[in-house]
Amino acid sequence: MGELSAAETVRAADKIIHDVGSRWMLSGATARHGQEHGFENPFAYYFAGRGGVLGDADADVVAAALGWFEPGFVRAQWDEGVAVAGAREATRRYALGCAAWGEARLPDDPRLSELAGRVAKAAEGSGLPLFCGWRAEALPEAGPARLMQLVQVLRELRGGLHLVATTAVGLSPLEAILTQDGPDTARFFGWQGDLPECDALKPRRVEAEEITDRLSAAVYERALSPSERAEFAERVGAMGSSVLG
Repeated sequence: MGELSAAETVRAADKIIHDVGSRWMLSGATARHGQEHGFENPFAYYFAGRGGVLGDADADVVAAALGWFEPGFVRAQWDEGVAVAGAREATRRYALGCAAWGEARLPDDPRLSELAGRVAKAAEGSGLPLFCGWRAEALPEAGPARLMQLVQVLRELRGGLHLVATTAVGLSPLEAILTQDGPDTARFFGWQGDLPECDALKPRRVEAEEITDRLSAAVYERALSPSERAEFAERVGAMGSSVLG
């Protein structure tokens, strides 16, 4: 692979990072790990584990940082999850689940971990509380566990930038879902009742995607040289092939 522009790196890598992280979060193995650590409800494990980097916050704060989810749904799951052992301990246990899932499924690629760490370090954290919280978590020392947590960190980076972008173009979280994924996904994210018709807002969603790509590309451009970006994309692709098929 030759040198890549920052925009090409975004197109090659960001979706794979998102999808690998989603595969971990939605995995039956992750739900079982949660049960083994006191979380009978996998949704409570998810919300308390992912959002616990924010500390002992009210559920509305967590909903604001996550985006997308219906706030009442967040409150029910967050309150149940933090009741198990507190917010920070929930994240500690969730990170252990992340590491275990990665150890079982990811390649051992120290170079990819190095490059991913540099991308995370180069990002400006303003307006990205979940990303900053996960970036501040201690990483496993080495191996696939370290790489998987860095995948989670970079997934939060892209997600946070996208929430900034959808807000900037005037889309509410529900509108952002409906202009891309439709009502089934909205229901999964906790939205109930009659859902609005949002077809007229789809150009805003396109604009938000473009803004997200631009913001993400700026991070890659600061962090990596063109040849390093090509190497990063190639290694992320190999990781994706091993995990996603």
